Amino acid sequence: MNGYIYILQSLKNNKYYIGSTNDVGRRIDEHNAGRTKSIKYLIPWQLRFVQKYPTIKQACQVEYKLKKLKSRKIIKQIIVDKKINMGP
Repeated sequence: MNGYIYILQSLKNNKYYIGSTNDVGRRIDEHNAGRTKSIKYLIPWQLRFVQKYPTIKQACQVEYKLKKLKSRKIIKQIIVDKKINMGP
């Protein structure tokens, strides 16, 4: 099953959120419905980036690496470049 990395941006304060899933549409709906407790105060969210991976495991590995970097600059560059330049 394919996996996806996605980047959302809060329309409330412009913060970014990085996630991984096998169903991007469902996850965005869940985020905007307030079902993600840690970020529900930042709704509404707008999808800014999606990248497909062969497996959800690979997507999760890249998500973990991106979150460890904690860099808004890198997130902005990914959105501009329309691709993530790192593998699992």
